[in-house]
Amino acid sequence: MDGYDIVIIGSGHNALVAAAYLARAGRSVLVLERNDRPGGLVRTDELTLPGYRHDVYSASHPLFLSGPVWAELGEELTARGLSYLNTDIPTGVSFPDGRTAVLHRSMDAMVTEADRLAAGDGDAFAEWMKSFEEYAPEVFGLFTQDLAEPAATATIGRLLRADGPGLTPFAASVFETARTTVSRFRSPVLQAMLAPWTMHLGRTPDEPGSGIWVTLLVQAAMLAGMPVPAGGSEALATALTRLVTDHGGQVVTGADVARILVEQQRAVGVVTTDGQRYTARQAVVASTNADQLYLRLLGDDAPPVLRSQAARYRYGRGCVQIQLALREPPRWPDPRFAQIGQPHLTSGLDDCTLAVAQGMAGLLPAEPTFTVDCPTALDPSRAPAGAAIMRIQLLEIPCRPRGDAAGIIDVGDGTWTPDLTARLVERVLGMVARHIPNIPDAVLAHAVVTPDDLARYNPNCGPGDPYGGAHDLAQSYLLSPLPGQPGHRTPIDGLFQLGAATWPGHGVNGGSGYIVARQLLGL
Repeated sequence: MDGYDIVIIGSGHNALVAAAYLARAGRSVLVLERNDRPGGLVRTDELTLPGYRHDVYSASHPLFLSGPVWAELGEELTARGLSYLNTDIPTGVSFPDGRTAVLHRSMDAMVTEADRLAAGDGDAFAEWMKSFEEYAPEVFGLFTQDLAEPAATATIGRLLRADGPGLTPFAASVFETARTTVSRFRSPVLQAMLAPWTMHLGRTPDEPGSGIWVTLLVQAAMLAGMPVPAGGSEALATALTRLVTDHGGQVVTGADVARILVEQQRAVGVVTTDGQRYTARQAVVASTNADQLYLRLLGDDAPPVLRSQAARYRYGRGCVQIQLALREPPRWPDPRFAQIGQPHLTSGLDDCTLAVAQGMAGLLPAEPTFTVDCPTALDPSRAPAGAAIMRIQLLEIPCRPRGDAAGIIDVGDGTWTPDLTARLVERVLGMVARHIPNIPDAVLAHAVVTPDDLARYNPNCGPGDPYGGAHDLAQSYLLSPLPGQPGHRTPIDGLFQLGAATWPGHGVNGGSGYIVARQLLGL
C-alpha cells in the first residue's frame, strides 16, 4: 500500500491543473488514469492517415487562456513545451446562399462588420458589450470560486441586488434565452453567428439561461481569440503532466479506480480494479460525475440522499465529430475564413433550433448546424506539406437515435454502426459542399468519433454526452453536481469532486481544478 497526501482519480485537464498546483506547493500527489495516457478529453492522435494529427475531442482553449490558471502557470507551462497559436477572427458564420459574417477581436472592426450586415447593428453590438462591463469582473470572478462558499454568495448578491429596491439588469439576463439575447440585432446572419455557441456548452438557443453564456463566450473570444496549442490540444495535458512530475508528483496510467476507501466517514484512499491500494493522508479528489462517484466509487458509503439524487443524474445530447484529412486546405469563398477559428455552417437561427428540437426528440437532424475548424491554417505542422486537416463538429445528435428527421437514414436500434455513421457522414459532407467548393473532392480519408466512442472512452460521458451531463437550469449552478452537494466538497470528509459536472462546468477552462486546489491549500 503506497501513501500520498492527495490521490486524484482521473487525469482530465482539471485534475492535472489541481495536481500541478498541489505538487508545486510541496504536496505528494498521485494521479490515477484508466486510459493509456493522461489528458482525458484533451487528446491528439493520427486518426486518419500518418502525419495528420487530429484533436480527437476538445480543440480550442479560449476559456483557459482567459482564466487564472494560464495567468499563474503560463510561464511554467510554456517552459515545458506548451505554446498557443491564435487568430484575430475567432469565429464566423457561413450560409448556403453565400452570406457570411465574422467575429473580430477588435471592437472597431466588429462594429464595422455588424453595420455591414445591418445598419445600426454595430452600435447595438457595442452597447451590448458595454452593458456587461460593470458586471464582468464579478462574473468572471465566480469562475474561480466554489458557488457553495460565502465568497461566491457575496459575489452573487452583488450581481443580482440593485443598490435600491429590486434587482439589477444583470439578474434578468441570467434567465434569458440565447434567442432573446441576440434579438437586439436586425441581421439574421449576425444572430446565427452568435446564438449557436450556446450549444458548445450543452445548452440550446431557446433554453432559459442560455443567453448569458452567449455574452460570456463572445467576451472570452474577443479577449482570448480561439487559441490552439501548437502540435495539438494534447500539448496542454503533456505540459501539465510534466509540471506535476517535475515537482515530484506521480501520474500513473492504466490504473482504473474501483472504489474509494472510507473510514469513519472520511476518505482515506482508493483501490484499483487490479487490487492496488493507495492511501491519502489529506484528501481524495474525484474527477468524475456524480453517478460515477456515488453509485460506483462510494457505493454503500455514500449518503442515501445523494445516492438517490445520483441515480437521477441526467445526460444530454451526444456529439459526432468528423475528422478529415485533406489533400489541400479548404477553399472558402470568403477569404477571411482562411484564418478563422471555428465558424458555424447553418441556414439560420430558426433552422438551428429546429435541428436541436429534432435531436432532443431522438432524431438525426435533417439539416444540422455545425462548426468546422481547420487547425493547419495556424499550424501547418499537423499535416504533410500542402495538406490540411479539418474537423466537423455536430452537437445536436442524440446519443442513441430513434429515427431520422429526414426519413432517409435507417438508424436501426440506435447503435452507431459503420453503416449509420457512413450515412450521416454522407449527409454532412453534402452540406459542407454548399459552403466549401473543394469538399468532398479534397478529402483523402476521414475518421468519426460517435457517441458510442465517447461512452467507451470516458465513463464521464455517460451514453455519449461530451459535456458530462445535462446543463439545463435544473442541473446547473448550485444544483450542480447534485442538489445535495452544491459545491466541490462532498459530505465525505476529505473527498472532493472536480471536472465537467462541477462548476464552472465543461470546456477546457481549468476552473474546477483551480478551485479544488485552492481549497486543499487553504487559500
